[in-house]
Amino acid sequence: MKTTINFKLLVGCFCMLFFLSSCKDGTKTETTTSQAEKVETGKVEKQGQAFIKDDESTPNVLNIAVGSPDHTTLVAAVQAADLENALVNAGPLMVFAPTNAAFDALPPGTVEDLLKPENKNALANILKHHVTPGNYSKDFLKKFKKLGQANNQNTTVEVKGEDVYVGGAKIVASIPAGNGIVHVVDKVILPPADE
Repeated sequence: MKTTINFKLLVGCFCMLFFLSSCKDGTKTETTTSQAEKVETGKVEKQGQAFIKDDESTPNVLNIAVGSPDHTTLVAAVQAADLENALVNAGPLMVFAPTNAAFDALPPGTVEDLLKPENKNALANILKHHVTPGNYSKDFLKKFKKLGQANNQNTTVEVKGEDVYVGGAKIVASIPAGNGIVHVVDKVILPPADE
């Protein structure tokens, strides 16, 4: 009698496991189909911390740039280089954010050329040259001669009177962020060619 009960219990468990695994496989197929449809229609949603909506936290460096009408070109460049998630990391990060006017001052066609998919790596290198680990005020930056940037190259720091220049770009404003600080600059900081 015991053997019969154990056998029935065992058969019942196998049936239940088979049923559950069948349901699980069906869900996987739906998800895969759904993702495939999104790829075919070009509606693949970007994933990562940068794309989570949060109205309660202190804005991070990416939020500050996205919310600024003077930094639309910078935001477009960050999106083209797929660097959104890098700018929402815990940091701390110092971002030297060129204004739209700073990008406009580049030779004609430069920005358009950099935004092309085939130039994604060059664009990412330039943008990373605008990011430094740390959270230093404009006044504290006066103590430095150079900074190590996120693209593994250095940039210079110069003090002229009360003004601070990083890579030749003047800091015109500073905005604290939840994961660092955004220093608004008046020029695009280009990486040195010889490093």
